[in-house]
Amino acid sequence: MNIDSQLTDEAVLRELGERLAVLRLARNLTQRELGERAGVARDVIQRLEAGGSVTIVNLIRVLRELELLDALDRLIPQPVPSPLAALKLRGRQRRRAAGMHGRAEGPAGERPWRWGDEP
Repeated sequence: MNIDSQLTDEAVLRELGERLAVLRLARNLTQRELGERAGVARDVIQRLEAGGSVTIVNLIRVLRELELLDALDRLIPQPVPSPLAALKLRGRQRRRAAGMHGRAEGPAGERPWRWGDEP
């Protein structure tokens, strides 16, 4: 099954749990052994594989032990600002979002340019 936005949260958790169970078994590890190696209790592994919720810290520990931690880098890639945004920020990090009110107008209250606005 592919994980996509059409699935419920519970279905996504179940699918992830099933995939982790298959990977654990492919490495010939019991739930207890994986838990000990990852530094979590066996019931955490059981809950994770059954599609239950666990803390992010426990998930990271299990992924690290299964040598899957680098998959998180692909899951949430580092954002790369556009060249114009990088120039505007000049090394500073953006700290706030403008929200929806910031999208209706341009700088200094100007309307954004649209086709047909030319003089």
